[in-house]
Amino acid sequence: MTVTLTEMDWPDFGAPDVPAPVSRAELAARRALIRAAMAEAGLDALVIYGDREHSANLLWASGFDPRFEEAVMVVRADGPPLLMAGNESLDWTGASPAVAAGDIEAVLCASFSLLSQPRDGDRIEALLDRALDRGGRIGTVGWKYWTAEEVGNPEHALEIPSLLADLLRARADEVMNATALFMHPGTGLRSTLTVDDIPRFEFANHMAAAALRRMTFALREGMTDFAVFEAAGVGGLPLGCHATFATGARPFGLSGPSGAVLERGRPISFNICHWGSNICRAGWLAEGPEDLPEAARDYLGAFVGPYLEAMSLWCGLMRPGVAGGAVQTAMDRALAGFGVTLNPGHLIGTDEWLSSPIYPGSDLPIRSGMAMQMDVIPDHPVYASTRMEDGYVIADAALRGMLEQRHPEVAARIARRRAFMAGMGFDLPDSLLPLADTCGVVAPFLLAPRKLAKLS
Repeated sequence: MTVTLTEMDWPDFGAPDVPAPVSRAELAARRALIRAAMAEAGLDALVIYGDREHSANLLWASGFDPRFEEAVMVVRADGPPLLMAGNESLDWTGASPAVAAGDIEAVLCASFSLLSQPRDGDRIEALLDRALDRGGRIGTVGWKYWTAEEVGNPEHALEIPSLLADLLRARADEVMNATALFMHPGTGLRSTLTVDDIPRFEFANHMAAAALRRMTFALREGMTDFAVFEAAGVGGLPLGCHATFATGARPFGLSGPSGAVLERGRPISFNICHWGSNICRAGWLAEGPEDLPEAARDYLGAFVGPYLEAMSLWCGLMRPGVAGGAVQTAMDRALAGFGVTLNPGHLIGTDEWLSSPIYPGSDLPIRSGMAMQMDVIPDHPVYASTRMEDGYVIADAALRGMLEQRHPEVAARIARRRAFMAGMGFDLPDSLLPLADTCGVVAPFLLAPRKLAKLS
């Protein structure tokens, strides 16, 4: 395959409607799944912890995310779960339709509030005594589980605050790390989406992609990265990670806008990440190869072309039943020498990185309903990088049929994105659903953003 540049506008397939929020019925279905997983794991109770940085599992289970504070929800085999929230979060719990309807009981736990605020009401110990029987097996859910490669006793290694861990261990016969029930890439409850989740993820991808497009077309030599980020016009959805902007004297991938001045002939990378999406691009601040360092002027053919071929191969492997290890092997071969160190693709949710079925030797299959991030990060000392990081959903025929029936406008936009990507030379199985209008868009020379790379 060869790569060429073609002059064209970036595709615009229209703005999605604001999707419906998670409903009371959906939250009830999630609680049923949680309780079934608890029963299978032999757990008498599940204690779900969340804070602003680590809210994804609690949000999925309850429909509530703490804004400043910690929060804990205790789920038993029956009865309403008990959701403990701090001073400023307690009122916000009502944003959950399950809390509003009384399906989840929300109570004040003032110790989860910020320092120096009032500490009225019950102590944590009293609330745990109310929610939990003495003895039995308790599972905890935070934001990470461990493996035997990392710690000697991963089942009992807890990542939640020690205060909560100590109180639980004093009450139970056994306290186990149960975060895998939510986050394991093969069996986790959050590792696949429902058909009604797909419009929410599409909307997040649209908002992030539209902001990144505005940012890209604003790039000018001599402007500051602050000005570029202002041009993004980020719409206000919650961020899944800090926005990055790496160039000039701050080439580090996790750099944010810092006041750096854009210089022609420098590599650049930047992203916008909302809950359920992360849109990222990397390339050069250049109009063409003549702006690059002499050793990098064959960048298009030597680096961009092989990368896009590899991403076309990646797309072709996004089919239910393909083992994650097979994807890893294919990417290792296709991108040998490109400096790819992390998993070539991962699951995304409210958290930017949920987990991944793609790693060396993985026998975990790609499954229908997975929200997969094309997060393959090549790096080279001469060519720097290029990137086409966007969100996709894997969908078998049954899920695609449900999507067409329940959300025909979403299915129609996805079909138009698929047609665009096919026209740019990408191999697309029926199961790969692109969620952003930026899918398939690579502008290697970002001061000339309408010059897009095309495979033939």
